[in-house]
Amino acid sequence: MKLAIDPYMFRETTSLLELPGLVAELGYEWVELSPREDFIPFFKHPRVDDAGVAAFKKALSSAGVGVSSVLPLFSWSGPDEEERQAAVRYWKRAIQIASDLGVDTMNSEFNGNPRDAAVCERQFWRSMEELLPVFEKEGIRLVLEPHPDDWEEDGKKAVDLIRGINSPNVSFLYCAPHTFHQGNDCDGIMDKAGDLLTMVHVADAYDHTASSGLRYIVNPPGSQVTVHQHLDIGQGEVDFDELFRGLERIGFDGIVTSCVFAWEDRARESSIYMRDTIRSYLDKWDTPPTFVAP
Repeated sequence: MKLAIDPYMFRETTSLLELPGLVAELGYEWVELSPREDFIPFFKHPRVDDAGVAAFKKALSSAGVGVSSVLPLFSWSGPDEEERQAAVRYWKRAIQIASDLGVDTMNSEFNGNPRDAAVCERQFWRSMEELLPVFEKEGIRLVLEPHPDDWEEDGKKAVDLIRGINSPNVSFLYCAPHTFHQGNDCDGIMDKAGDLLTMVHVADAYDHTASSGLRYIVNPPGSQVTVHQHLDIGQGEVDFDELFRGLERIGFDGIVTSCVFAWEDRARESSIYMRDTIRSYLDKWDTPPTFVAP
């Protein structure tokens, strides 16, 4: 098993080359590279060149830190065809960067828009037809999650969709803070996914469906917004006993990533707390997992 951190809260205060040293200071051996302006920005072509990739790879080696996965986010399922084609080009460069870093996993979201789901699904399959051969050629696994406000948000339907891709290079990511958007059935989703579940994002969130849908108050009522959070474990309503028992039950041995975004003012404390708390849950397993070093 790999225990990683998504360092998004440090993106404005830590350069790409400083990042491996920070990750090591925080007590993690693995980092999930989420979007950042000096690497692969949100919805834009990657900004890092080959020399930058080589320098980053050297910094990782010096710090004893590995990249568990690279997380790009592009508009590859959006209804606009020109935008989709651009996203495919961005994806191809991102895949090359991951390959040059020696990374065997990339994760992302379905993207698109739930209010135009049929069109977005067609666009998704069109993009997959172009990109799947590239993933397979490079030997990189693509791990997909149903994200809030994607064209597919439901966990069980997402598992079926990923099975339909019919490739050993594509698997499922369960994101704990999205539990209440996915159908609030952690056990059911994980049991349905089985060995297709290869990655887990760990953070807490409130149940936005609770209290007659008034856990959050959005004005005006009926506004088309999607509210979700990435909090420290214990600050929301995700059942982490259920989550980690379920992972043990299905024999999970993949990537577990701490992905808290809410506390940039206490990012170090949050990251260390999440590291220790995740380990405490895993230590309760009948056979605690063996952590893989870079």
